[in-house]
Amino acid sequence: MAEIALADGVWTFDGEVLRVVPGSGRDVHEVRKVLGELVIPLEAIAGVTFEPARKGGHLRLRLRKGADPLTEAVAGSLTAPADPYRLQIPKDRVGAAEYFADEIRDSLTVWQTATGPFEEFLLPGPEVPITTTAGDGTVSFDGETVRIEWTAFASSAKEEAGPQEWAVTDLASVEWKPQSGMGYGVLRFHPKGEGPLRPPQKDPRCVSWGVQRFGGTTCLVAAAVQARIPRRAAELPPPPSSAAETQTILGQLSELGELHRQGVLTDEEFSAAKQALLRRLG
Repeated sequence: MAEIALADGVWTFDGEVLRVVPGSGRDVHEVRKVLGELVIPLEAIAGVTFEPARKGGHLRLRLRKGADPLTEAVAGSLTAPADPYRLQIPKDRVGAAEYFADEIRDSLTVWQTATGPFEEFLLPGPEVPITTTAGDGTVSFDGETVRIEWTAFASSAKEEAGPQEWAVTDLASVEWKPQSGMGYGVLRFHPKGEGPLRPPQKDPRCVSWGVQRFGGTTCLVAAAVQARIPRRAAELPPPPSSAAETQTILGQLSELGELHRQGVLTDEEFSAAKQALLRRLG
């Protein structure tokens, strides 16, 4: 049994299962608190690393592709402090973090776990029902139906469209990205057979925000929906983007490149986020 207990959270590994429990302090991100305890079987883990920094570093878990609906929904865009698969390590616990990472790596080697993608999610995703408000809308999901109601910040186009509702079986995919630079944060639903995309602030299929970095717990709604969309439908590419959306995506690609050059994003995070954006170009 290996355990590392810190103010940021507690990670416990028994050789077969990793339990991740978030801390309860004010500095622990809302996303992690709402998501709660995670139980991650060894076969879902692709690897673990300790990433050093000036004041300590992060213990970072990587999951196999297709194992976790949250990982699939955020496509590498959920960085610390909201990422539940990162644990902040103070300088005096670096040795313990490196030992903990070695324990997981040793188990992966001994059990020779597979490395390919999963056809079905191994982790269940966030619990439902779940509701959150960000920017111009409140979105709720009960496991079967997604509903959006608009706040006072909604555009006239969204107010005229009125509340939106879809059965999860009628959705082809769900898209999420955080607010970045001048771009909006977005939680967008893609119904099957939808028409051309509109800018986030005018699209009634989309909750958008321009202030909160991660849009509260919108990423957890995205993950809960992602977990329940049939995988074959979810793997279909979203429809081609409009000219306005294309310009937004190109700007985000430029921002990603700058974050990568500054060392804020790792090579893996940069690649995953870039591929997610390129897929949206159609």
